[in-house]
Amino acid sequence: MGKIRVLICDDSALMRTSLKKIVESAPDLFVVGTARDGVDAVAKARELHPDVVTMDINMPGMDGITALQVIMAENIAPVVMVSSLTQEGAQVTFEALALGAFDCVPKPGGTVSVQMGSVANEIIIKVRAAAKAGTLARLSRGKSPAGDGGHTAPRAFLKKKRNPVSVHGFKAIAMGISTGGPKTLFEVLPFLPRDLNAAIFLVQHMPPTFTCSFAQRIDAHSPMKCVEASVGMPVEPGTIYLGKGGSHLMVHTKADGGMILRTPNRPEHSFIPSVDIMMSSVLEVFGSDTVGVLMTGMGDDGADSMVKIRQAGGATIAESEESAIVFGMPREAIERGGAQIVSPSWEIANQIIKAVK
Repeated sequence: MGKIRVLICDDSALMRTSLKKIVESAPDLFVVGTARDGVDAVAKARELHPDVVTMDINMPGMDGITALQVIMAENIAPVVMVSSLTQEGAQVTFEALALGAFDCVPKPGGTVSVQMGSVANEIIIKVRAAAKAGTLARLSRGKSPAGDGGHTAPRAFLKKKRNPVSVHGFKAIAMGISTGGPKTLFEVLPFLPRDLNAAIFLVQHMPPTFTCSFAQRIDAHSPMKCVEASVGMPVEPGTIYLGKGGSHLMVHTKADGGMILRTPNRPEHSFIPSVDIMMSSVLEVFGSDTVGVLMTGMGDDGADSMVKIRQAGGATIAESEESAIVFGMPREAIERGGAQIVSPSWEIANQIIKAVK
């Protein structure tokens, strides 16, 4: 298999040089060209047919959003946005995601950053994932987002039977996702009904300044209500609670039996919020009424907790290799025996609905 061909677009010569160095530090990536603005990016994308484009947002003349729209309309290549790590930058980034960008990488020091080395690994991972997503998109055209697919893993692993009636009157869906998540979630959440008798606790690995805008975007495109989690927020069915970047997402039962959210920044973890910590907290409160869902992402965050949920009699769903942009987290859950159901992303909403009913 040949190298992944990357086109870099940024109006800063320093950034173009820095990004080129980062991309080509990976043996399977090759920079096929660079562009200094949106017009240049579109022209070179048409000429060079790269596998992936990295796109700055704020550029003179044609900006990155406009260039993205042209590249998406002409179906040239997946685009990874490289944007400022600010609230304003987050809002524009999610506008780009709504227009078809694959994912985003925040510039750690603003619009022109000399600290790009700190996100070098993230850039490489997301460029690879975007290239794979381009292939998956071609393979999965015509697939229904709410079919009956998915296979059931052996049930001998189960230790307890699930309760037929929820103790709390509704169930809890503990959902974890990482690299590739902003795209994959929109193959799932918009297909869950408004009256689903469950609360969704969602951890997407993402910077703190991005999660508020992401919650707003999910809310605008999903039947269920979505909010960024905050301390003391009551837990109710029909709501998606998105973990805030930099804080864990946990559930606490009050003395009167009501449930509220807690958002501590401890314990220390490679990821804050952590999927494992969120799932463990949800399981402690909801027990066998927990439905664990683990999708695309690198590493193993959430895999151990999927095992615990299944052992407790809860339902567990892992994304299959067929659709996972990065088959890391779900693979670990499957290999450890924590996945009762294994399904491609476009079948997961239907599997969640079945598990809740």
